[in-house]
Amino acid sequence: QVQLVESGGGLVEAGGSLRLSCAASGISFRFNAMGWYRQAPGKQRESVAGITSAGSTNYTDSVKGRFTISRDNVKNTVYLRMNSLKPEDTAVYYCNVYRGPQAYWGQGTQVTVSS
Repeated sequence: QVQLVESGGGLVEAGGSLRLSCAASGISFRFNAMGWYRQAPGKQRESVAGITSAGSTNYTDSVKGRFTISRDNVKNTVYLRMNSLKPEDTAVYYCNVYRGPQAYWGQGTQVTVSS
């Protein structure tokens, strides 16, 4: 049974930082690409960052240079370090993994950035 558990969200002032964590179980973590998505109120869920099993990363343009995705294959955990946060980063952030054609999601963690 695949399980993804996010943590680390919270309320932060603009310009601040947060680090999100996603602990994964039920998968061969080190062989899987992992992703972070977010969904703001009234908007569609969007991809924020991804990391392959080899450690290659990609980011949506709006977070490049501010966010860093990383992984720890011993702890089966993927991280999202978020610096220079802006009010428009406010959203629920979700961890994601695919096993075959099936997508799995965590419960999400709320990030709120005040201006």
